[in-house]
Amino acid sequence: MSDPETDPIPFIDLVTQRRRLGRAIEEAVSRVTQHGRLILGPECEAFEAELAAFCGARHVVSVANGTDALILVLRARGVGPGDAVIVPAFTFASTAEVVASVGATPVFADIREDTFSLDVDSMAEAIAVARKEGLRPVAVIPVDMFGQPADYLAIEPVAEAEGLWLLADAAQGFGGTLAGQHIGTFGCATGVSFYPSKPLGAYGDGGAIITDDDELDRVLRSLRNHGEGAFAYDHVRIGVNSRLDAIQAAVLRAKLKIFPDEIAARNRAATYYSEGLRDIARTPVLAPGATSVWAQYTIRIADRDGFRAHLAEAGIPTAVHYPRPLHHQPAYRAFPTARPSLPVAEQAAREVVSLPMHGYLTPAIQDRIIERARSFVSVSV
Repeated sequence: MSDPETDPIPFIDLVTQRRRLGRAIEEAVSRVTQHGRLILGPECEAFEAELAAFCGARHVVSVANGTDALILVLRARGVGPGDAVIVPAFTFASTAEVVASVGATPVFADIREDTFSLDVDSMAEAIAVARKEGLRPVAVIPVDMFGQPADYLAIEPVAEAEGLWLLADAAQGFGGTLAGQHIGTFGCATGVSFYPSKPLGAYGDGGAIITDDDELDRVLRSLRNHGEGAFAYDHVRIGVNSRLDAIQAAVLRAKLKIFPDEIAARNRAATYYSEGLRDIARTPVLAPGATSVWAQYTIRIADRDGFRAHLAEAGIPTAVHYPRPLHHQPAYRAFPTARPSLPVAEQAAREVVSLPMHGYLTPAIQDRIIERARSFVSVSV
């Protein structure tokens, strides 16, 4: 019999989610194995339509993973050598990786102190630096860090005034909203990841591109499938193999049905955490008009190593997203930055720590986490 006071605590509880889904997963997989359309096909088409309806977009193009979702948009828009793309320094490596992969130059900007979103003043400085170095700034990739929408209402006007288009990195943020507008409807396109740990996760890799642009949709569908034209062996452009397999699409269709309930549960869990921790740590701040999908519940604490060790002794897992800003990563140190130092990103990398977060946290489990966290403060004093 389980005991919330002593049982191991999972960082992300996919097992309980699987129990809730019941026979829906077996039935979804069985549909695919019976009709035999294992790559793209009816399951992917249905999933694309359902995902578009969820967020109110015209088109969804399913792809193999979230990194491909970003890189294919850059390729479709012709980004390449001599071009600069502004990215936040505090994010997962793929946000900059995709820019370098097409031969363009990522230029790193700082983030906001409160929400971890790309800072618009630093973004403007990064654009100026890019031009000073003889690059052509063409795009900006804001990131929905930890599940909260980026500061799109501030970023989009600056991008438009500077002649840049916006590609939203919603690997962590799909399901959130800003000013009543769903993630997936900002900028020219949005990249989404269905990595298993994401709020809407597959049972393997997967991703999608969301856009209202009819021509971009047409080009992306060609690029993901070896540059296919009018028929299977008509290749009109140099493409890649980045197709979502049908079993993953079927699993995601089942998970999408319970996704709104899980988002609501994640928000309840985040509120419960904040009520118990806000006087001992810097807890997350939601921007006005934003709703988060809480891909992570991330606090800031000065003695992070001591805090993590204290929780680990009680069987409570934690994670650090991310321990080093991108402009300090060996692979990216040579790329330009808005300023020589990006202090907010650098400080965040020293302090952030993520606690267990998913749609199946109970108050009893959270009480155990909160009590252990609070006891660290008393032990430290």
